[in-house]
Amino acid sequence: MVAPAFGQLKSPPLLLANLYHPGIDLNDYWVSEKYDGMRAYWDGTQLKTRGGETIHAPHWFVSNWPKVPMDGELWAGRGNFAAVISTARMQKPDNRSWRQLRFMVFDLPAHGGPFNERLPALQHIVGAINVSWVQAVRQEKMASHTALREKLLAVDRSGGEGVMLHRGSSYYKAGRSDDLLKMKLHDDAEARVLAHLPGKGKHEGRLGALLVEMPNGLRFRIGTGFSDAQRAEPPDIGAWVTYRHQGFHASGLPRFASFLRIRSDMSSDGVESLHSLSSAQVSR
Repeated sequence: MVAPAFGQLKSPPLLLANLYHPGIDLNDYWVSEKYDGMRAYWDGTQLKTRGGETIHAPHWFVSNWPKVPMDGELWAGRGNFAAVISTARMQKPDNRSWRQLRFMVFDLPAHGGPFNERLPALQHIVGAINVSWVQAVRQEKMASHTALREKLLAVDRSGGEGVMLHRGSSYYKAGRSDDLLKMKLHDDAEARVLAHLPGKGKHEGRLGALLVEMPNGLRFRIGTGFSDAQRAEPPDIGAWVTYRHQGFHASGLPRFASFLRIRSDMSSDGVESLHSLSSAQVSR
């Protein structure tokens, strides 16, 4: 099946996260784990990607779901990102694969009240659905920024991606703001693959590094973070990849860039698509 033309897709009006920064009033925030999965939006009748494409979930997976929009993450446990992507991309859903996924619900976009009120309403709705694969994301308060840091370290040690902070007094509004913050031990960003640079020494005959371009046009090489399989079959030219880094030089180039994964919810011109490349990632 051919994916819909990009111009025909209508992206859900999602609340998006800014990066955590010191100085926030932690008392007004709920804290949860940041799941390494795929952002999914239940519009009341079907699941959608962040880019607006339909996710072909099996009927049993979404049966008994309410006609109420739910914002969440398709997740298969820590370290199983690839399994989520391959399952969600299927035009004809595979029941065995879908039974490994959970829909982790973290918000009710159409509720109308602040998050402090949306949270118990969300828990009530998820409880009424009453199936093991739909779960309300656990939210908790942190007594101090030290406790928040300890929470982040514990999640990281367990193989998690990071934590999210959601302002309790905030209303659901599309776009990025400090109402939602993400906090991770490692920064990451995206770049587009321009070329495969040949390896030397032990990497002779396979990928040595990727030449990539940042959205602002700056170019650099990524030479670490690849598995042997990825060096043998590197990301396609034109694909977008996510890389980790430790801040930026004065030139604007990243420090100690390391390959993390293919980010193929973006086409070569930066438009999000679930089926245009080999996999998809949609996250907050």
